[in-house]
Amino acid sequence: MHIKILKLFSFILTLSLAGCGIFGDKVEDSKSWPAEKLYAEAKDELSSGSYERAVQLFEKLESRFPFGTYAQQAQLEIAYAHYKQGDQVQALASVDRFIKLHPNHANVDYMYYLRGLINFNDDMGFLSFVANQDITERDPKATRDSFDAFKELASQFPNSKYTPDAVIRMKYLVNALAQYDLHVAKYYLRRNAYLAAANRAQSAIKEYPDAPAIEEALFVLMKAYDAMGMTDLRDDTNRVFLKNFPHSELLVTGGVKKPWWKIF
Repeated sequence: MHIKILKLFSFILTLSLAGCGIFGDKVEDSKSWPAEKLYAEAKDELSSGSYERAVQLFEKLESRFPFGTYAQQAQLEIAYAHYKQGDQVQALASVDRFIKLHPNHANVDYMYYLRGLINFNDDMGFLSFVANQDITERDPKATRDSFDAFKELASQFPNSKYTPDAVIRMKYLVNALAQYDLHVAKYYLRRNAYLAAANRAQSAIKEYPDAPAIEEALFVLMKAYDAMGMTDLRDDTNRVFLKNFPHSELLVTGGVKKPWWKIF
């Protein structure tokens, strides 16, 4: 039994080393390749999911042919490869470098879009509060950065083919940011920090007036005013609430509402 396991391990190790050797030979052989072949090989590695190898070949292409169109394309592909690899820091650095070096490039709109996607998919961003960790422990910076990137794309390149999708994502991000403020407001409310709860609920209402979270933010604001004995402000908020959400389920449940992300 042990002999079989050793043979299997040896076989796997041999395959692994062979694979490394093949790529090592490819990198070595690339020294004599023209730009077209080097780019084609790098694209093949990218398409097959070998992102690290693709980055190495694209970097060689850029260093050997720094002034051609292939070098610019290689810089763009490097950013994408880092993104697919899940390396957020390197991906953002590559995007920023490309935008700085080639602000008028024909595909620079894609780089703004990619910048938004990198932050949009950050696992510490807006979707992470679906997990069990308290939303107040999360940093919404990635969400805001993603929104800003998509907004810049939509502003500078309204006719870009990436803009329609960016606009849809922006709406989703606005909802996430509003929900973050709401969670923080509710956090303060549970701990009897009524002034802090009111301020955070007001922030959500002011910054994201069209987000689904506003309904519950108004309800939290009303409860905070009531707890502080500010009856006039409580009644004013109640009138606004009833005018905008006359059939709200919060009136029945007393503040329990289905999560916003289950609506979309």
